[in-house]
Amino acid sequence: MAARKSERLMNLTIALLTTRGFLSRERIREMVEGYAGLSDDAFQRMFERDKAELRDLGLPVETGTIDPWFGDEQGYRIERGDFELPPVRLDADEVAVLVAAAQVWQQAGVAESTRHALAKLRADGGDPDTARLAVPAPQVGAREPAFPVLWDATQHRQAVRFRYRGGEQTRHLEPWVLVARRGSWYVVGRDVDRDAERMFKLSRIVDVPVPQGAPGAYTVPEGLDVDALVARLAPPAAGASALVAIKGVRAPALRRRAQLAGTVTDGAPDGYRGYLVPYAGEGDFIGEVAAAAPDALVLEPDGLAQALRAHLAGLVANLEGDGHGERE
Repeated sequence: MAARKSERLMNLTIALLTTRGFLSRERIREMVEGYAGLSDDAFQRMFERDKAELRDLGLPVETGTIDPWFGDEQGYRIERGDFELPPVRLDADEVAVLVAAAQVWQQAGVAESTRHALAKLRADGGDPDTARLAVPAPQVGAREPAFPVLWDATQHRQAVRFRYRGGEQTRHLEPWVLVARRGSWYVVGRDVDRDAERMFKLSRIVDVPVPQGAPGAYTVPEGLDVDALVARLAPPAAGASALVAIKGVRAPALRRRAQLAGTVTDGAPDGYRGYLVPYAGEGDFIGEVAAAAPDALVLEPDGLAQALRAHLAGLVANLEGDGHGERE
């Protein structure tokens, strides 16, 4: 809708809402910006189109007599009672859900909007029982720099590219939806290069995704069952464990799912402790430990430790090949 037309319809709506009685055509012509300067015929045609458009939008434009003694003079108005929505009344559970959602978004680009929304809830007497909100909630913001770009991409149906930890190639994705699972965020969509459904953990995206192509370039499959899709794409359950030396409080993602194995002195620097860390896929696990190096080191099994050293050596070789290791 053109800007001038939108402004004219808005002005017409305001004029019809604020009048106490019915407004005549001539009075409307004087009040509404956009009608001035038109010939009588042009004004009549435009006014009839605007009335029809407002009614199509659901605005109840009424017709009535301006003067009860002279019924032949017609006027127009929008009855406020028919136009305004009824007051929104939320119970305690509904308020709690809204506030929990706002907490998820408190560090994202819409933080200002969430603060305003919470202020309105409290002004309306909807102060939640914060004790009921003491549950883990995924946070969005500086810790997930990929989130804002991926959120916009899912809303506008725009493909993205990014580098993903554990692989050297750039991934190209048509993102369908963002989901939160066990305190982490994931993006689900179609991997363009593999022409297959894939799920990527946002914390493992190395760089900020870059939009590709025009918005609206693809469609999300109809009837998409997000829960079933995530369950199908989720990594397999851990079937093995490794002895990993971790320095102090570093590598929290590894420590959270590990069992403390005692102090480690053999084969690791001072200040490291041993943890038994479960894992499923060897390749993904090596990439995860490598990302925490040198604060995390695999000690056992020996084959896994050797694979980690080879992986790190390959990364160093790639960096030197790109010129990052050269000094003058």
